[in-house]
Amino acid sequence: MGLHQSSGRWQLGVTLAILPVVLWSLLPIGLAVVLETLDVYTITWFRFLLSGGLLLCYLAVRGQLPSREILAKVRVNRVGVAIAALTLNYLTFVAGLDRTSPANAEVIIQLAPMLLLLGGVVIFRERFSRLQAAGLVGLTVGLLMFFNEQLAQWQAESAQQGATYVMGGGLILLAAVAWAVYALLQKQLLAVLTSNQVMLLIFGGCAFMLTPVAQPQQLPMLTGLEWAMLLFCGLNTLLAYGAFAASLHHLEASRVSAVLALTPLVTIVAMAITHAVWPGLVDPERLTALSLLGAVAVVAGSLTTALGQRQ
Repeated sequence: MGLHQSSGRWQLGVTLAILPVVLWSLLPIGLAVVLETLDVYTITWFRFLLSGGLLLCYLAVRGQLPSREILAKVRVNRVGVAIAALTLNYLTFVAGLDRTSPANAEVIIQLAPMLLLLGGVVIFRERFSRLQAAGLVGLTVGLLMFFNEQLAQWQAESAQQGATYVMGGGLILLAAVAWAVYALLQKQLLAVLTSNQVMLLIFGGCAFMLTPVAQPQQLPMLTGLEWAMLLFCGLNTLLAYGAFAASLHHLEASRVSAVLALTPLVTIVAMAITHAVWPGLVDPERLTALSLLGAVAVVAGSLTTALGQRQ
């Protein structure tokens, strides 16, 4: 299997990459609501099951299900590792979000596209300039600023709250590593399968892995609002990852990561609007001027690293 090459249609790739930014920015809000009733495994299982089921119907109607001949060209070990990585990403992100806030989670998870970028340099031989290195340093400094300031805010309430925040941050960090592994494997699978076919295999495999630990008997306990949020989270999975997979077909991994770098700031704005319109839906963010500066530094570093590639 040869290395996947981007199509060169960068305008379409950027447009497709913007959709995951919006959806992933709103996702932590929906998850925070559903976590009041459901456990991490059941939420994640439902998201994969709904997304995989809808995608299966879509591909079946269009006659685009992968044939046996095509599947025979796919390396099973790559698909298996991709399934395990994405499952780990979903579980650790939701578990981390349960111990911290949406803005915190989205800022820390910003390490994921950076790891994707570095993986693109190593595996797909994408170039890495001095400007990109400077951006990576800026991202690291911004993360330290944001994390230390937020940790101080949580510790001001109690030592237990501070420990909870650190644990949540560690889980989000693990989610970032798992996501980068999944994304790099998915890009390689695009050399044989279409983006939708890749997602069908991965969603189905993830749902199968989580079936033994999911508790669907919890679903009738959901309120109308929680059901709406759970359905949103499930559709979010299908739309966001479908657009993300398609963007990798038209755009270099480094360019996709540049667009994804905007997610933390969009999340902060979305949280502020949500709390203003619906104060009781989610807890307000504990953001100080220094933590906001750190978040901006993270995004600026991400953009510089991703876009600092020499032509």
